[in-house]
Amino acid sequence: MRPENQLDSGHNEKRGILRVIGPVIFVVGLIFMIVGLVSFFIAFGGHGFPRLFWCCFVGLPLLWLGSVLSGAGFIGAAARYLAGESAPVAKDTFNYMADGTKEGVKTVATAVGEGLAAGGGIGKPVQLRCHKCNALNDANSKFCKECGTSFLKSKACPACNELNDPDAKFCDNCGRALA
Repeated sequence: MRPENQLDSGHNEKRGILRVIGPVIFVVGLIFMIVGLVSFFIAFGGHGFPRLFWCCFVGLPLLWLGSVLSGAGFIGAAARYLAGESAPVAKDTFNYMADGTKEGVKTVATAVGEGLAAGGGIGKPVQLRCHKCNALNDANSKFCKECGTSFLKSKACPACNELNDPDAKFCDNCGRALA
């Protein structure tokens, strides 16, 4: 198994052929186009029918084919040039952005650290606040340890049978007034 960056033995030969054939076909197409267009414009001067205008119909596809083959032959060089031009700009932009946001990142990290240190972090037991007296209770409590209010939904709505808090005046589900 060969490494990916190693080219097959005929790659350089193929690239060399494309770099020669592509421009040659392009130049031949260009000559056909020039001959066809000159014939066309000379005909406007009263010299009769443009006899060589058909050369444009041969030259245009040859121009296209020569461009494609030349592009295939020179794509590696063009890509290396483009990378060489754009990589330093991208690097400078990244470094500028990193320097410009360093203080903001430090501020956010400090705030998160302070929040975790203050007890708002992972591992702190979840607590339930009583809707009647605002006392904190364990998350699995069924009744408030201060006022005895039930945390279980036990008041059924007469319209939709949704269970609501015992002191609710309206249904959580349909909004109907509870008796």
